Amino acid sequence: VMARTGGEGPRGITAFLVPGDAEGLTAAAPEKKMGLKGSPTAQIHLDGVRVGDDRRIGEEGQGFAIALSALDSGRLGIAACAIGVAQAALDEATAYATERRQFGRPIADFQGLRFMLADMATQIEAGRALYLTAARLRDAGRPFAREAAMAKLFCTDTAMKATTDAVQILGGYGYTADFPAERYMREAKVLQIVEGTNQIQRMVIARHVAGPETR
Repeated sequence: VMARTGGEGPRGITAFLVPGDAEGLTAAAPEKKMGLKGSPTAQIHLDGVRVGDDRRIGEEGQGFAIALSALDSGRLGIAACAIGVAQAALDEATAYATERRQFGRPIADFQGLRFMLADMATQIEAGRALYLTAARLRDAGRPFAREAAMAKLFCTDTAMKATTDAVQILGGYGYTADFPAERYMREAKVLQIVEGTNQIQRMVIARHVAGPETR
């Protein structure tokens, strides 16, 4: 839990590890989400919760910095998840396109659809290479905030495009729950939002490229 222990601004925030059974800690009913059904999300309420200084994480006033450092690693995880979802969508679309026949031929023979599959595959491989590059920097102990933001941005946008195209390739079937393509599309959307929206990622990248904004 990030709590304000000092003055205004980021240096007044400190991180604490609050026990799940702490008195005054309660959770609201899980949110009804369009995706991520296997990961319940709920608001946490703290009413008079008290913890000792032994529950402090890091030094006083370091909470904001700790949260930001966790974001960079989290963005790599989201990027990897996004490529996994995109790959699943490509696999589903390819399998359907090679089996579905129109005019006596598999629809995978049609150039317009083949180009969609080719673009999906290319973007997925590019995204995979991007997040692995960022992960190698992290493993080497080198700065990777810029690359993590790039990976999160590119991979999640790729997932959204790939899953939407998969639904399109499946046609009417893609819009039904009888095929997993619609679920992939719902799962992909949240990846553009969590760990900092993709608009935030562009701001992070731009600051690394062009420096901070002038005031």
